Amino acid sequence: MLDSLWPLLRAGLVFTVPLALLSFLFGLSIGFGVAVLRLFAPWPIAAVARFYVWFIRGTPLLVQLFVIFYGLPSLGILIDAFPAALIGFSLSVGAYTSEIIRSALSAIPKGQWEAAASIGMTRRQAMTRTIVPQAIRVAVPPLSNSFISLVKDTSLAAAITVPELFQQAQRIVAATYEPLILYIEAALLYLVFSSVLSALQSRLERHFATYGGYLESRS
Repeated sequence: MLDSLWPLLRAGLVFTVPLALLSFLFGLSIGFGVAVLRLFAPWPIAAVARFYVWFIRGTPLLVQLFVIFYGLPSLGILIDAFPAALIGFSLSVGAYTSEIIRSALSAIPKGQWEAAASIGMTRRQAMTRTIVPQAIRVAVPPLSNSFISLVKDTSLAAAITVPELFQQAQRIVAATYEPLILYIEAALLYLVFSSVLSALQSRLERHFATYGGYLESRS
């Protein structure tokens, strides 16, 4: 376990963490755009956004990765392993976070829109200055949970040859024939990453806690 610790940790820091961060950032951007389209766009555009969410949420992420990496080359579209994983994870994150963001935006009372309009704000100003800041507080906990899940889901990238933490464990197992020890060690490293992110999530929730909310009532 000591001999394999640094190779596994390096794979996690070089591939797993960047893949999760980039996928979440791109996916969050996609999710926000899709959520806004579903709430405010004309119905044909909103229908396309709903179809995207329905399709991505209704099909396995592993199958999506295989289609992008192994299927698209049959159409002459060649994508390297890491970009293919990044595209697949970003599309998946975008679909799931769009529902979180849509629910958070919908949770803001209509009176907030009316109050913003009463002081002369345009719809865009009301969205950026009034609605979104309040929706962030609602969305932070589920978005944080989605990111923690994404860190663990990056292990699926091993199936399309991305040399992240889990595939590195598989390579070492192939050389040492010690699957139990190596896979337990990989699981512990994922647990460390998740624990650190859970601690950061708690700090974020306290930072964005609404006045009079549960967290503040305990303090």
